[in-house]
Amino acid sequence: MLYALADVFGLSCIAIGASWFVERRGAILANFPTSAVEAVACTVGGVVVMFWAIAHILRELAKQSPEMKAKYDDYIATHHPDKVRKLPDEAGD
Repeated sequence: MLYALADVFGLSCIAIGASWFVERRGAILANFPTSAVEAVACTVGGVVVMFWAIAHILRELAKQSPEMKAKYDDYIATHHPDKVRKLPDEAGD
């Protein structure tokens, strides 16, 4: 959950920084960014935070993948037995 919040924070920083390039002043926040340097720093910082958060989210999903696949297979076997996936060695039987 914290990685998702960090992702949203990064996206907000990108929007705030990039808005300066459209209006040449802070369009979302009245007094920030006040210069191109602040706008670039805010935009680049937001990109870095977003990539960091996305990398961690994908890592967590990869760690949970086997467990979630087993839960899904159990659900399918219980509720839809006609759609159970067969393992490659069972397909030839």
